[in-house]
Amino acid sequence: MTEPHSCANPVVEPETSRPGRLGVGIISAGKVGAVLGSALRAVEHQVIGVHAVSQASRERAEVMLPGVPVLEVEEIVRRAELVLLAVPDDALADLVTGLAELGAWQMGQIVVHTSGRYGIEVLAPAQAAGAIPIALHPAMTFSGMSTDLARLTGCPMAVTAPPAFLPIGQALAVELGGEPFVLAESARAAYHAALAHGANHLVTLVGQAVRALAVAGVEDGAATLRPLLSAALDRALHEGADQALTGPVARGDAGTVQAHLEALSQLRDDEGKPLEDVVATYRALARATVDRCESTGQIQAAAAEHLRGVLG
Repeated sequence: MTEPHSCANPVVEPETSRPGRLGVGIISAGKVGAVLGSALRAVEHQVIGVHAVSQASRERAEVMLPGVPVLEVEEIVRRAELVLLAVPDDALADLVTGLAELGAWQMGQIVVHTSGRYGIEVLAPAQAAGAIPIALHPAMTFSGMSTDLARLTGCPMAVTAPPAFLPIGQALAVELGGEPFVLAESARAAYHAALAHGANHLVTLVGQAVRALAVAGVEDGAATLRPLLSAALDRALHEGADQALTGPVARGDAGTVQAHLEALSQLRDDEGKPLEDVVATYRALARATVDRCESTGQIQAAAAEHLRGVLG
């Protein structure tokens, strides 16, 4: 890290502090903020305050940031040299603007947000007051528990900042244990969409598969799926998705696809309701797989049309 930047109310560091340590304020103690605050504290930055409203956030702060005072947002911004904004995407712009209207941002203060969607434009009101804007997004899922700290090691972290301040953002990512890479402002939304599509929808997909197995009579669907899904994900990431793809669509086996749809349509949950979401997802992903297999030449046009006819 570079030397601390001056702000109106600098935090006095103990004489034993490592050079370049900063007074950090965390807004707020959600699953991301509490973990990143703990990681910064582990490398001897001083967390001067954390904002926590809900009971869950307060309990998380007690566990992940013991001894750190719970303060109001304005007080945190007034005291901190580095403000970490780990709030929901839709709340970020209003928070930054509101603090600017209150005159809270300070010259030389480092303002970091953890949103994947936004770059530094959302921090423009803080930058106008002389703050240093940095967007830093770890490409990782967070549970808000101490186990997340190990996941930060080697985690890719997207950094967007004005060119002069990119080294600060990159240094922060390294201190968190991550591997920083520079991401253009214009690419942030597409980058985040790709991550959400891959990770969040993967969770939805796995959940649907476990539910279908349970209704079909498989007691431990997760254990049944784990070796297959682990191998499929590993192959897709290391060999490439096109090379890793197997199954009836990749073989042009329309009869099996039709049998799958019929079987899934007949399943009923404990309340007697059909698994309509599972059927809809199977159809949508199978169609996308047909298109991809045809475009790469894995199946011929006639087989692709047959599959599309079955999928409806």
